[in-house]
Amino acid sequence: MSAKKKGASKAATGTSASGVEKVEAKATAGLFGSDGNRDEYLALVAELLEHDRRYYVDNDPSIADFEYDQKKKQLEAIEAAHPDWVVAHSPTRRVGHTPLSGFVKVERAVAMLSLDNTYSAGDLTDFFGRVVRGLQGAGDRRSPELVVEPKIDGIGIELTYKAGVFVLGATRGDGLIGEDVTQNLRTVKNLPMILKEKVDLLVRGEVYMPREAFDKLNVERLAAGEEPFKNPRNATGGTLKQLDSRIVAKRPLRVLVYEVVGDAPGIATHSGLLDYLRRLGLPVYPDTKTVGSLDALLKEVTVWQDKRASLPFEVDGLVLKVNDLGQREQLGFTARAPRWAIAYKFPAQQATTKLLDVELGVGRTGVVTPVAVLQPVELAGTTVSRASMHNWDQMSRLGVMVGDFVLVEKAGEIIPQILAVVKERRQGRESELRPIPPPTKCPECGDTLIKRPGEVALRCPNTKPCPRQLREAVTFFCNRDAMNITGLGDKLVESLVTAGLIKDLADLFALTRAALLRLPRLGEKSVDNVLAAIATGRTEATLSRFLTALGIPGIGWVWAQKIAEQYSSLDSLLKADPEAVYRDLVGIHGFGDERAGAVRDYLSDPQTQALLRKFITLGLSPNEPVVSTGPLLGKTFCITGTLSKPRGDFQKRIEAAGGKFTSSVTKKTSYLVIGADPGEDKRTAATKHGVPILEEAALEALLSGKSP
Repeated sequence: MSAKKKGASKAATGTSASGVEKVEAKATAGLFGSDGNRDEYLALVAELLEHDRRYYVDNDPSIADFEYDQKKKQLEAIEAAHPDWVVAHSPTRRVGHTPLSGFVKVERAVAMLSLDNTYSAGDLTDFFGRVVRGLQGAGDRRSPELVVEPKIDGIGIELTYKAGVFVLGATRGDGLIGEDVTQNLRTVKNLPMILKEKVDLLVRGEVYMPREAFDKLNVERLAAGEEPFKNPRNATGGTLKQLDSRIVAKRPLRVLVYEVVGDAPGIATHSGLLDYLRRLGLPVYPDTKTVGSLDALLKEVTVWQDKRASLPFEVDGLVLKVNDLGQREQLGFTARAPRWAIAYKFPAQQATTKLLDVELGVGRTGVVTPVAVLQPVELAGTTVSRASMHNWDQMSRLGVMVGDFVLVEKAGEIIPQILAVVKERRQGRESELRPIPPPTKCPECGDTLIKRPGEVALRCPNTKPCPRQLREAVTFFCNRDAMNITGLGDKLVESLVTAGLIKDLADLFALTRAALLRLPRLGEKSVDNVLAAIATGRTEATLSRFLTALGIPGIGWVWAQKIAEQYSSLDSLLKADPEAVYRDLVGIHGFGDERAGAVRDYLSDPQTQALLRKFITLGLSPNEPVVSTGPLLGKTFCITGTLSKPRGDFQKRIEAAGGKFTSSVTKKTSYLVIGADPGEDKRTAATKHGVPILEEAALEALLSGKSP
């Protein structure tokens, strides 16, 4: 039975409207009345919603933050003066409003069914065979196409639009009956309140919390003495269940839609429906794949095994759907799941194992981190024997002891972490368990650990200095994305610190041939190579590379470039008043108060000032080159994938030729250069913005002044 026959509403096309146009404002105003002043209010609502969509869905803002904020304040003032004008889809509703007493139940005509699960290539082969046999039984001899999409580990929702306006959002519930969470969903920044066309539409999707935002939320909860969420899905579910939407508004939820309930005129495929949703302005995952054979399907699943860790959200598998809507109708449903779709689940991301010991790690910034030593266990296709325990407050909340059995998960499917203690397995083993008190001294230098106000981390103040911190800082300083000083591996850096040849970063540039030759297992040729690499680092250093290498909190190379644009040399930056630096940086779009404050605090520190003066004394006083000529002048490049040389080498050559290097693709990017195993997100963004895609040979041609 087709979705339409089961009672789904039919989407009807209407007059298209794109951008912030008067015709869109008038169409919106027509829903609510024709009062002239109110029309202006509704036009402002429509304009701000369009800016929201461009910022949160397209990642292509068309207005400065300050201008947006001024328009938002204007809207708030109008609504305060005319509360009877306020519409439910106003951008001001995104901040949350009066708490609810409970959630209203929503009964749906078309059930949100579950999908059957598969776990292996054999299961996928069986599914593909069933689809082929089912179609042949219906007289359809065509080979089926399947759409492959990520299975986001979030909370399923159903969204209702009337005449293009968002009116209802409900959770999945038991499939037939969900809960009305409309007020909470209005706070989700990338969910459009008004579509680009005045259509009646019923769509389904997933609410989720991005990994980076989840990590930040847990840091804030730990700092506030609250229990951290176990995973992003848990955080998303708990957030949607909040009766106070003002709390929801403070949490960074996002939504992606993946299915239309009902028909869209003239669209015969699922991939066509996804394109239709994109045209309406709804957020849809940009990198779905369509495969036409079992071999192509198995290959795509293999690609996803490696790719999933790079996504900004948690993925626990893939969803495979027959693309042709007519073939779907032929295949139909079982009692609980469609025959034309299935979920492929990735290997388990959680496992239980025994905590054997806890070791202490000291990072570049002095944070002392407990690291769990585990009885080896298979997790997501790898053997895990160590896991992060984050900090001592978290350990206290877990109540973990050496000898406990613990639940381990791969955070972001990369870094294992301990989620919980399996306390029921303590019974009869109490004598084997050993408490884990927090340390008071740095395990590397013996300095007394401190805890800064507002932080949960124990930190070595590095007054001796701490050899581990120094080793980490030197390694970071030399890496290819910073000063790009080659040849200083971990063992050599450790030898330099242990021998007392390096007591701070600047000492790298004071190393002599005679001193290096006294180190064990370092021959004359190796010494010459190290000194040559340091000399090259000194001569090729730019201010932005140097600032990146210093490891200033919150300052990666993108923000280091922004600082270098303001202050063209290390000497001028050192001479500037730190408060003046703060004022200059906080005015840069996106820089922010916290990041600018970190730079001010770093430059205000007497130790920092002494270190920077020492660099200058030792001959390292980098400038930021201003290139006014060159074959790449005015061109911006982004690189994805592996090229024949390190990316830092190409960055230097591009900048020397007058070009700019960027880490993301926007409409302002001139070229995307791809190497082996390129990132699909950047390729998709290039296609979206019409950015030409080049291979390495074409880049070489441009660098030499030739056409690609």
